[in-house]
Amino acid sequence: MLEPINISLASLNVMTLAPMLIAIAGALTILCIDLIKSNLHKSLYVMVALLFLLLDLGAVLDFGNLLLKNGPIVGMFDMMLIDGLAILSQVIIVAGSMLFIPLALTSKRFHEYNYPEYFALFLFMIAGFQFMVATDNLILIFVGLETASLALYTLIALHNRSKSFEAAVKYFTMGALAAGLFAFGAMIFYAITGSVEINKIATILANGAYLNIGFVLVGIVFMLAAFGFKLSMVPFHTWTPDVYEGSSAALAGYMSIVPKIAGFVVAMRLFDFLVDTGVVWLQVILYVMVVVTMTASNIWALVQTDVKRMLAYSSISHAGFVMAAILIGSTQANTGLFLYWALFSFTNLGAFSMLWVSRQKNLIAGQSSDHPYEKFAGLVKTMPMAAIMMGLFMLSLAGIPPFGLFWGKMYMIGSAVAEGYIVLAVVMALNSAIAAYYYLKLIIFMFMKEPISGYQGQYLTNASLSLRTIIGIAAIGTIFAVFAVNPLLTIITRLVETSVY
Repeated sequence: MLEPINISLASLNVMTLAPMLIAIAGALTILCIDLIKSNLHKSLYVMVALLFLLLDLGAVLDFGNLLLKNGPIVGMFDMMLIDGLAILSQVIIVAGSMLFIPLALTSKRFHEYNYPEYFALFLFMIAGFQFMVATDNLILIFVGLETASLALYTLIALHNRSKSFEAAVKYFTMGALAAGLFAFGAMIFYAITGSVEINKIATILANGAYLNIGFVLVGIVFMLAAFGFKLSMVPFHTWTPDVYEGSSAALAGYMSIVPKIAGFVVAMRLFDFLVDTGVVWLQVILYVMVVVTMTASNIWALVQTDVKRMLAYSSISHAGFVMAAILIGSTQANTGLFLYWALFSFTNLGAFSMLWVSRQKNLIAGQSSDHPYEKFAGLVKTMPMAAIMMGLFMLSLAGIPPFGLFWGKMYMIGSAVAEGYIVLAVVMALNSAIAAYYYLKLIIFMFMKEPISGYQGQYLTNASLSLRTIIGIAAIGTIFAVFAVNPLLTIITRLVETSVY
C-alpha cells in the first residue's frame, strides 16, 4: 500500500500567491456586493478596486524587501518565482492600474463604468498579468496570459460602439492565434527537453542534450510569433492601431503600457536564456525585428491623420525600442528597460488621457475619425491648459531634454554602446529623431494654427477632479523625472541583479 504524501504549507510557500489572490479577492468582492445590492454608484466600485490594488501593491513591495534580503523566492511546487523581474514588473502593473481606475469617474457618457463586472474583470486581468511575470513555468505563463487576455477583450467590447466591437473581435482573433502559437512553442520545448520550466529548458539546451537544432528553431519561431503579436512587433502589429482606435482613449493608453510590460518580462526570461545558449541566429532575428519595428512604425506614424492612431504607431515604435534591451541582454540593458517603461507609463497615459479631455459626442460633417490633427488646431486659444499639457507629453515622448523619456532613451542607447551594438545605437538615435517630427507636428497644430470652427471639445478646467488629478500626476512625473532617475536606477539595478537569468 502506498504511503500518503504529506506536504506542509511551509514547503509550498503559498504566500507567493498573495499579490494575485488579493486581486482575485477584490474581483470576487465586487461581484458579491453587486449580488447583495445592485445599481450602486460606480464610485463605490472604484474605491473597492483601488483599496485592493493598494493592498496588492503593499504585498508586492513586501516581497521586494524580502527579495533584497534573502534572494529569489520560489513556491507552489517551484512554479511561482519571485525575483527582481517579477517585483519590478508587478509594481508597474499595479501602479499603472491604480492610475487608470480613477478615470472611471471622469465621464457619465461611458456606460461601461456603471457595470460592476467591468471592475471585476479589470482585477482578474491584473491577476493574470501578475501570474505571467511571477513564474518561469510555461504552463502558468499561458494560464496568466489567457486570464488577462479574455478579460481585456471583454473590457474593450463593453465600450459598446461599432468600432469597439470590431476592435474586440480583432484583438480576440489575434490573441487566440498568439495563444495557439505559444502553446505549440511550449509543446515543442517540452518534447525536446522534458520540462516546461524556462530555467531547466535553458540548462538542457546549453548542454546540447537535444536531438536536432531544427526542433529548437521551430519552437523559437513559434514563440517569436506569439510574442510578436502580444508586443505588437512588426509584422505582427496590424491589429494594434484598429484596436486602439476602437477602445476608449484611457483604455488604449492602459493597453499600451501594462500588457506590454508583462510580455516584455516573459520574453526577457525566455530569449535571454536562449541567446545565452549560443543560438546565434536567434540574435540575428531579434536584431532584425527590433530595427524593423522601430523604423517601420515610425514611418507609418508620420503619415497618420488621426492623433490616436499616431500614438498607437508611436507605442509600437517604443515597444521596438525597449525590445532592444532583450536583444542586448546585459544587466544595464535590462535595468534600462524598466527605467524606460516606468517613465513611458506616466507620459503615454497622460497623452491618451488628454485625448479624453478633447472628446466629442458626435463627429462633425466631413470628420472621418475621432481625433484628427485639425481638431487640435489653435488649441492654445480655446483650451490653453490642455494645449500646454499635451505639448509637454509630446516633448517627453519625442525624447526632448530634460523631460522624462529623454533619460530612458539615453540610458537604453548607452547600454547598446556599452555592449558593442554601435549600429543599433545609431538606429535608435535616428528613430528618435524621426519620431520627433510627428510629435512636433501636433505641437505646431496646437500652438501655431488658428482654431477650426465646428470642433467642440471640453475644457480641462471643466473636466472632473479625477481626470485632472491623473493628468497632473502624469505631468509631475514627466517634468520631475530628472530628479528621480538616479534613485530609480539604484533600486532597479539592485532588483535586476537579484533576478534568475
